Amino acid sequence: MLRSFDIVLIVVMTAAATVTYTIKHQAENKLEEVRRLEAGIKLEEDTIDLLRADWALLTQPNRLEKLVGVYQQDLQLAPTDPTQLARPEELPMLKADLPPPADVLEAMGLAKSKSSGKIKKPVADTDDIATGSVAR
Repeated sequence: MLRSFDIVLIVVMTAAATVTYTIKHQAENKLEEVRRLEAGIKLEEDTIDLLRADWALLTQPNRLEKLVGVYQQDLQLAPTDPTQLARPEELPMLKADLPPPADVLEAMGLAKSKSSGKIKKPVADTDDIATGSVAR
């Protein structure tokens, strides 16, 4: 009896040691993966910092002013006049808000009826507000 009990205990201890080793091995693998991800995140943060510094150098007003002077002939840049600025209500309508063309209205049966001369559905006209941003 004692020998069979010893064998059962040895088997249980071996199984427990195997389970413990497996859990330890999985935890080490996860820890290695976490360290690899943290290193990748650190690399991305360093890259972002480097790109921000590069952007700050590229957008310095002195540098841009020199570039404007060098490429003035090619680009023909000019300062923006205050009259070229537009308020939001002065902007043209969105394409989705434009009324459909007459041929589409006819196809939908919404054009002027020949007998009464009235439009069944009112159609808004587009505005002709000049924004000043484009020379006409």
